[in-house]
Amino acid sequence: MYPERVNLEVIGGTQIVAGLRAALAGEAVVGIVPELAAQPYLEMLRPTEPLEYPDAAVVIATSGTTGNPKGAVLSADAIRFSVEASHAWLGGAGRWVCALPTHHVAGMMTVARGLVGGKGTSFCDPSLRNLPVLGERSYLSLVPAQLHRALKDPKLVEALASYDAILLGGSAIPAGMLEAAAEAGLRVVITYGMSETCGGCVYDRVALPGVGLEIVDGRVALSGEMAFSGYRLNPELTAATLQGKRVMTRDLGTVKEGKLYLGGRQDDVVVSGGENVDLAAAQQIADGVFGIGAGERVVLLDVPDERFGVKIVALSQRPLSLARIAGQLAGRLEKAAVPKEVRTYTGRILLDSGKIDRVGLRRHWQDEAKPDVAPNRFGV
Repeated sequence: MYPERVNLEVIGGTQIVAGLRAALAGEAVVGIVPELAAQPYLEMLRPTEPLEYPDAAVVIATSGTTGNPKGAVLSADAIRFSVEASHAWLGGAGRWVCALPTHHVAGMMTVARGLVGGKGTSFCDPSLRNLPVLGERSYLSLVPAQLHRALKDPKLVEALASYDAILLGGSAIPAGMLEAAAEAGLRVVITYGMSETCGGCVYDRVALPGVGLEIVDGRVALSGEMAFSGYRLNPELTAATLQGKRVMTRDLGTVKEGKLYLGGRQDDVVVSGGENVDLAAAQQIADGVFGIGAGERVVLLDVPDERFGVKIVALSQRPLSLARIAGQLAGRLEKAAVPKEVRTYTGRILLDSGKIDRVGLRRHWQDEAKPDVAPNRFGV
């Protein structure tokens, strides 16, 4: 059933529907790239080199938040399993609306759900300014920043209320957002998953049908037919992550009465002055204090420091003083997690997956020289 050719077909943009349809039918193996800035993805895909997984259908990039993107190889069977489990949980197939980049798994899977479920996919701008009201069973996937903006627009809220479910994932959800959405009549479903599991496979903290959920040495492990086949041309990382059909994540968590409670990422736990700091948990608190809207976010970073080894600093999209930021966080965070420096930053802070671009922001911090002064302007 798999194509005879051994190389990847690189697709992006408007090619996504036809390309993914062919991949699901076993007629092609596709590597998905963005329309712009595709070079790091091409370096990861290496399309002229032979495929090492005979069941490969799609190679999708991980978010790249800790470095260059890695390629998760997904089989057609894994994608179909994920789609069918999602629709079973949601109450049936429907038409999907894609408002996310299709070169990341959340956007790609909206197209896959439309194809496998047979209802199709519509596309709209990430700003949701052209969000359709479909008049039939319909679903949408968003990241928190999109929902945050939408809740401020009564017309958008009215349109969102017509959807049978709005999947929300990609990053931590600020306090109060879910309550505000529920009061507005929106059915929001919190999702958890990753490229290696064909996107979300835990909905509202509960594993989808056929998905195994356990905690191994403090880390979340997910198992089932949605598991990826391996990383593109990276056997060492594959061996460290994939155990049969079990994906070992780097997320920390606990399971209580069948429900998953995340506690940050193993990568985000840093030691500052001898104290552990869960950077993801601290960021969620900062978002609750300062907000996640355009131009209001305060991003916490860990950077090298002679005194502490690693120190926590802040990039603020508004010209806020260190005294103000530290003062508002001091009663909410442990002392080691309170920022020691702040700089004003007016550039882009998010990857197009909706996650904070900590690699790029750390790089810019190292390049800058004057903390806690007049705004410094630099872009990503």
